[in-house]
Amino acid sequence: MREPVIIEAPSVLGLRPSGVQDLPAALLGGMARVGRVEAPVYDPKRDVETGVLNPGGIAEYSVQLADVVGEVLDSGRSPVVLGGDCSILLGNLLALRRRGRYGLLFLDGHTDFYQPSAEPTGEVASMELALATGRGPRLLADLEGRGPLVLDEDVVAFGFRDAVESAAAGMQPLPLRLCALDLDDVRTVGAAEAIRQVMGRLTLGDGFWVHLDVDVLDDAIMPAVDYRQPGGLSWAELEDVLRTALAHEGAVGFDVTIFNPRLDPDGTIAARLTECLRRGLSARTRHA
Repeated sequence: MREPVIIEAPSVLGLRPSGVQDLPAALLGGMARVGRVEAPVYDPKRDVETGVLNPGGIAEYSVQLADVVGEVLDSGRSPVVLGGDCSILLGNLLALRRRGRYGLLFLDGHTDFYQPSAEPTGEVASMELALATGRGPRLLADLEGRGPLVLDEDVVAFGFRDAVESAAAGMQPLPLRLCALDLDDVRTVGAAEAIRQVMGRLTLGDGFWVHLDVDVLDDAIMPAVDYRQPGGLSWAELEDVLRTALAHEGAVGFDVTIFNPRLDPDGTIAARLTECLRRGLSARTRHA
């Protein structure tokens, strides 16, 4: 059993300083914290060459985060990385890519597969899955010459609901080899059964990482995000998914992104989210 420990990664280089950087202080109080990786200064100007915000800063940050995540992995523990925006996924996956072939369970209300020309403001938090699979500006899609960080066939995108929006914006299509279950697909068989059916896709290599953007949750229960859209998973559905995924011996780490505490002034959503995360992580203890 790998002991879960927290790494704080409050970067908003792939988004904007909206409050998401305060996420680590709001969630999972009392768990052991072993490190914090501070981000470079945010630059609001879109880079002309790559078409994205803060490409150099994100590349630098990804390497630094990968170093810390790697130290935790090598110590026999499980990193729980609290963002920040979704661009922190690149550093987490870089740590794994240095060590072998790993899968990715991508829990997100959006597919985040934009190319720079289709992303309205150049936010990497809308394109990190594309970059992780080797698509996009080389500076970010080929970190340390190791791109892609994850193979298409080792990815499961689960619970997204942005197909109409992303198609209208001109986002590149998801590759056929990538396993994509939108919210309707998940609901057809039920969240618990849907995650059981795809676990084999995540364990083709040396293990897998779990990425959670909290906007995968229903907007009615998770309004504390910057880009809202109707619908989403219930608390019970997310807990079922996390329990199944994190209890698996192949699960090596987990990140949480996009929750904005400034949109939760009384802390009630943070408390419920922490409860959900603890229940998911408790599955690891029961399966030790």
